[in-house]
Amino acid sequence: MLNIKKLREVHPRILVIGTHPAIIQSILDFDYLSGKEKPSVVGIIGTGKKFERYFFGDQEMLLPLYRDYESAPTSIKKQVNFFISNASGRRTFSSTESLFPHFPNLLGGAVFAENVPEKFAVMLSDKAHKLNKFIIGPASVGMIIPNHLKLGAIGGTQAKQLIDSNLFTSGNVAVFAASGGMTNEIISVLSQYKKHISFAVSFGGDRFPIVSPKEAFIAAENDPETKYIVYYGELGGYDEYEVAELLITNKITKKTIVYIAGSISEMFEKPPQFGHAKAMAEKGRESAQEKRKVLQKAGADVANTYNDFVDLIKKIAPENRTVNNDLRIKFEKINSRRSSLFVSRISGEKNQDVQLLGEDQLAFTQKNSYAAIVISMLLGRKIKSKRLEMFVDLILKLMVDNGPYQSGVTNTMVTARAGKDMVSSVVAGLLTIGPRFGGAVNEAATNWFSAVRNTTEPYIFVENFAKRRKFILGIGHRKYRSDFPDPRVSEILAFTSSLKDKKFSTFALNVEKITVAKKGNLILNVDGALAAVLLDLLYEEENLRLEEIEELIEAEFFNALFIISRTVGFTAHFLDQKRLDEGLFRLSSDQVKTINHAE
Repeated sequence: MLNIKKLREVHPRILVIGTHPAIIQSILDFDYLSGKEKPSVVGIIGTGKKFERYFFGDQEMLLPLYRDYESAPTSIKKQVNFFISNASGRRTFSSTESLFPHFPNLLGGAVFAENVPEKFAVMLSDKAHKLNKFIIGPASVGMIIPNHLKLGAIGGTQAKQLIDSNLFTSGNVAVFAASGGMTNEIISVLSQYKKHISFAVSFGGDRFPIVSPKEAFIAAENDPETKYIVYYGELGGYDEYEVAELLITNKITKKTIVYIAGSISEMFEKPPQFGHAKAMAEKGRESAQEKRKVLQKAGADVANTYNDFVDLIKKIAPENRTVNNDLRIKFEKINSRRSSLFVSRISGEKNQDVQLLGEDQLAFTQKNSYAAIVISMLLGRKIKSKRLEMFVDLILKLMVDNGPYQSGVTNTMVTARAGKDMVSSVVAGLLTIGPRFGGAVNEAATNWFSAVRNTTEPYIFVENFAKRRKFILGIGHRKYRSDFPDPRVSEILAFTSSLKDKKFSTFALNVEKITVAKKGNLILNVDGALAAVLLDLLYEEENLRLEEIEELIEAEFFNALFIISRTVGFTAHFLDQKRLDEGLFRLSSDQVKTINHAE
């Protein structure tokens, strides 16, 4: 049920189903011009991207995209109280019906799509009334409450249209129409004659609007801010007879101004179909003239022409309303904005001072350790967990070097001895990092994460790798064995001692029990331990959702600490080779054996 008084009391938090940049940006502009501190749109259900760029005022912002309702964070699910559906007509019912169970505080929304099958529109109407939710549409530009809520394209999609329609000064006139264009036109006429709306609803042009004219009239009657109702109706259907009954029985007592369009159809031998689905008078009672008569008899002020309709609007008593004089300045900001080439949430400038994660760089670095800065920047937000900070500190120190024998260090030293510069030499070492050297951490994280998420049993996990004749990255070491363990692994695993679930490290250790039974050196190695413990810390200490962890894995986040730490080691070896200055490295002929094809 539509309750305008209640809607004015909540802070709008809107979920958009299916992206529509023009509509979304118009809502953000409405919010900014209304003086809100933050936008009302909290997310978009869509595919293909993780974020879409928009503006709030002249500041560029990112709106998150979620591939489905399940992947939206719990915090967002609790916030959302309105929705806008831009889904196609054939998907409107399924996408809207499945919305309600995921968003417990949902009050209602608007459906923009046209050509929703009539059967689905009726089913959706039954569902909405059963749940006591309102749905405006289908085929609707939505609803607007000045200075508070813009739910759809209503009022326009350009900031100038919103300002010209006086949508930032609340008034006392409710505006109703099936047509989105006529809803906006009436709002514009009211503005032209210094009248202001209390709220406006466009029912939508399909045959069975879910919020009907009757419901809208009752909402206006119950709204203490509304004193007048301006209604633009059309031929076809019987909605106006329900409105007339409300007027006759004094259930609507507020001044009602009406125009019913479509009287021209009576000049045709057969009734023509006008623009909207139900705008056709198949029976006499559906004609514009008959509707005008019954509404006039019920007590409404009924216009016979559109010009008469405008004249009746002009006669609405003027109000003394305070107009927002800051709109011109805000509009100048909106008009001057330009999209940037890149967006960064890591660093930037504010008042010519460098910012790190939204905080002054000097202050941020003074109160945080290097490890906290590194992991915060890698995650794109300030961490909460002291344990995670200590873990990263250990890893950065532990991974800095593991002797001059590995391929990365060898490449760095060979390049340095060839007379190349520091950057070239260090990059030569970094380019060696891959699944066989240093790059196995992310793959190990993928293994543990997938298995735990899919509740795969450890023995099945091991057998699957064995059948494919593939190594389990994160398991196995050339030097250490079960009876001669790697001391670094025990130090890494110690960070899970106070965790509650530690599901990832537990799974990794259970896999190790199976593999060492096959061969003594198939132990959990540093890469596997690092990946498992970091997964546990992110999940339990930082409260990252599984979807967020999955995104980190896809971005190779779990290799980052090795790369950062080992870069120090490569740089050290470069400088060491420069100090030694042994000259160009060259293999002797006895170190490379040439094998003839005949052999």
